[in-house]
Amino acid sequence: MKYRKHLFSLRIGHALRESLKDVPYKATTFYKDLLAGLTVGIIAIPLSMALAIAIGVAPQYGLYTAIIAGFITPFTGGSRYSVSGPTAAFVVILYPIVQQYGLSGLLLASLLSGLILIIMALFRLGRYIQYIPESVTLGFTGGIAVVIAVLQVKGFFGLSITEMPESFVGKVVALAQALPAFSLPTLLVGLSALGVFILWPKLKIAVPAHLPAVVIASLVAAVFNQQGFNVATIGSTFSFTLPDGSLGAGIPSMLPDFQWPWLRTQADESPLVLSWAVASDLLSAAFAIAMLGAIESLLCAVVLDGMSGKKHSANSELLGQGIGNIITPFFGGITATAAIARSAANYKAGAVSPIAAMCHAVVVLVSLLSLSTILAYIPMAGMSALLIMVAWNMSEAHKIVHLVKKAPASEVLVLMVCLSLTIFFDMVIAISAGIILASLLFMKQVADMTKVKDISGQKKHIHVELPPRWKVFKINGPLFFAAADTVFGELGHLSTSQDGVILYLDGVSILDSGGVAALYKFLGKCRHNNTRVLLADFQFQPLKTLAKAGFAPDGVHCETYSTLADALDDVVREIAVSKI
Repeated sequence: MKYRKHLFSLRIGHALRESLKDVPYKATTFYKDLLAGLTVGIIAIPLSMALAIAIGVAPQYGLYTAIIAGFITPFTGGSRYSVSGPTAAFVVILYPIVQQYGLSGLLLASLLSGLILIIMALFRLGRYIQYIPESVTLGFTGGIAVVIAVLQVKGFFGLSITEMPESFVGKVVALAQALPAFSLPTLLVGLSALGVFILWPKLKIAVPAHLPAVVIASLVAAVFNQQGFNVATIGSTFSFTLPDGSLGAGIPSMLPDFQWPWLRTQADESPLVLSWAVASDLLSAAFAIAMLGAIESLLCAVVLDGMSGKKHSANSELLGQGIGNIITPFFGGITATAAIARSAANYKAGAVSPIAAMCHAVVVLVSLLSLSTILAYIPMAGMSALLIMVAWNMSEAHKIVHLVKKAPASEVLVLMVCLSLTIFFDMVIAISAGIILASLLFMKQVADMTKVKDISGQKKHIHVELPPRWKVFKINGPLFFAAADTVFGELGHLSTSQDGVILYLDGVSILDSGGVAALYKFLGKCRHNNTRVLLADFQFQPLKTLAKAGFAPDGVHCETYSTLADALDDVVREIAVSKI
């Protein structure tokens, strides 16, 4: 009962309230949250910059997201240990928005997605996200991983491609054509970072691999640049305008001021001109962002529940994510959601409450204000190596292999469709098609469970001798629109040469309007063939549905009975009377 309360509850700051109520918050408790926040903050700094670069915006916008959404969402959300910020899952959706509409279009789409998330929370839709099958989520996360990895080839190898084609195939072709002219120093920098990511966990040192990987890659890049090689860094790739109008290299050591999202631009971009066409285009993208954000956040919360033994509030978490995505774009932050890797690191580092995630945001803020000069030395190849590792981890290749080997063919089909659509088209199509296809296959599976069985000769159910040309059929399974036509079509065929049939319905738990329509069609056919139909032993829901539909047996061609025994006794009695 308590778990159901958590599922359906909706209040701002649910997780923070619950955690402070459960544990007396003391200085030692805050120290644990602070250490966890420091650990996650170290991870979030390079990752936030890398993800911002991956979608086509300057790295500081990823840091703004980790700071603002990273503070607001745990403060207002429903999961104790979730850490929000930019995530790899959004790259495939956000990259095309930036290419077409620029930063202002991205920020507006993020704001709209926040509104959709709040609407989802108000309608208590959080609990339904769990019904999205694993084949769908594995399909589009695997597809996202492939796209992210392909997008990193340019930076990892130091390729010179002025303009990347829009299509996935075009990107692969352009990268393959440019690959022979790769930069060896850049590749060595990328490999140094990648090597640290792979080998560091084997040392079993408490420091996250992100920090040593970035530090070593930066040192290697600095050595190459001192020798006269041109290894691209954040400082040499990005610039910003100072208050006095001059240009600075890298990222600014300050937060942006409040500004309408559709007016904020990067260099060489124009503010977004709002129109119905633009709003319509961005609304479809915002819906995909909201759906993916909801799935990512709630899956993250479920994983954390399994690790901690606590329970999240799904709808409060959606509310917190919505609030975070509405406020963040006004300060230059991009789309945010809970990140499983950072959230798991948060819990493992000893987090006690959402204050740990809020501390992580403060750590990123302090780093932005005090370390921006140092952050400018991070090489782009190191960022690419980081994202390649993120792509590999989010692909969950072992789960995909296991599903392909062990799951039914229908689930493998859904997986492959979602993966292919994500890679070759976009996430909007992939999510929509995946959910629709999975729903259709699920309905088919449920419909296939509904069976008709002739039990006329079973002594267990039939306690009397049936008259000639009478049959008893038992229906097992739900009679909804996907199954009812098939079931009643089969019954119509089996009843053609009978004087009467009894339908034993105690195994029918669900009857919808489609089932009612199919029943009427079956009764009409039996009336035409002069076949009597007796309906026996209704469960409550089908009986309620028939009553609501105004179903009224005529007492001649169709009758209803509370039990099968009553129907059998009445048939035998009527036949006996007719023979007198």
